[in-house]
Amino acid sequence: MKTENIIVANVKCSGCATTIKKELLQISGVKNATVEVEKDMVTVSYEDVDRDVIVRKLHSLGYPEATEKNGLLLQVRSYASCMIGKMNR
Repeated sequence: MKTENIIVANVKCSGCATTIKKELLQISGVKNATVEVEKDMVTVSYEDVDRDVIVRKLHSLGYPEATEKNGLLLQVRSYASCMIGKMNR
């Protein structure tokens, strides 16, 4: 079994986390899925399923993988910095 952390964009609340977990667990081969909203991170444990299937499912749900290549990682970091700044006022 493989466990992987995937940084995604657009995770804003526990409702997002619930949707992500529910949908990922419907993929054959996904054994566990957790979401850390504060870190925009999905942790998935899986076997006998291609990682791309998981990433495509996340994308179809509106939570694309955040990478330097697609620029979403910078947006996620910016969003986090914004929220931290608002909390520290």
